[in-house]
Amino acid sequence: MAAQTTQSWKIGDVTITQFVELTFEGLEAFLPLATPEAVLPIEWLNPHFITPEGVLKFSIHALVIETPTKRIIVDTCVGNDKPREMFPDWHMLQTSFLKDLEGAGFAPESFDVVLCTHLHLDHVGWNTMLKNDSWVPTFPNARYLIERTEFDYVNEEQEADEVEQWLKDSNRDVLIDSIKPVLEAGLVDLVSNDHQVCDEVRLVPTPGHTIGHVSVSIESKGEAGLITGDFIHHPCQLAHPEWSVTSDYDPAQSVVTRNQAFEQLADSPTLVIGTHWPEPTAGWIVRENDVFKLETTDD
Repeated sequence: MAAQTTQSWKIGDVTITQFVELTFEGLEAFLPLATPEAVLPIEWLNPHFITPEGVLKFSIHALVIETPTKRIIVDTCVGNDKPREMFPDWHMLQTSFLKDLEGAGFAPESFDVVLCTHLHLDHVGWNTMLKNDSWVPTFPNARYLIERTEFDYVNEEQEADEVEQWLKDSNRDVLIDSIKPVLEAGLVDLVSNDHQVCDEVRLVPTPGHTIGHVSVSIESKGEAGLITGDFIHHPCQLAHPEWSVTSDYDPAQSVVTRNQAFEQLADSPTLVIGTHWPEPTAGWIVRENDVFKLETTDD
């Protein structure tokens, strides 16, 4: 699916707008416990989050946050022209993502901040774009905020021996074409996992999927929202927090993080916006018979 503006949400004085780069179904190899037999009994997943056959639905999108003082983009998807041979459907993409962003009034030059929840290939791709055969910053006036331990892990090639080779190779590709060009341009700020971006926006540590993974908290006028990043990939993990993806840096920690986050968010007014959740993408976590579920914005 070509990029498109899909949805927006208000958190007090803050507006969050979604820009979809890709939607797809599957990911069985990465979330192996979420088989059709396991997810079909979770009735609230249908029809938004699974197919009638029980196949998981996903989205890759960026989220633009507009506060009274800052224009921020969170997680910049896969990107065009990026060599990603380990994921054929994402290899050398050509989407209208950037044109759609500009067409909606968000010129790349107008952004103040690029937030990276972590440094996987589907979250940093549009950090850069190809121009005259060179990778250049897509958002030339923005500060690119990267959690410090996350950056060090990738930059210093700290992966353990047991990390699969494809993920090591992916990290190297990302470093070369999506991180180093903005670093060399002097646009990167290495920050703590609880960094305050502006009055309304701060980072929240949610480790496990990667070593320095963060989510994004938004608070304004007594209202609250949370952009998840990848501490949860799919809403089915609300019903089964113990289900981890195979690319998690620390699967046990990712389970702890999900359980803690769901306990804090359950039955609260915080609007949770999933970084890989397909439309309706956002909702409220509630507890039902000692199990977590999502009440979406169109329920």
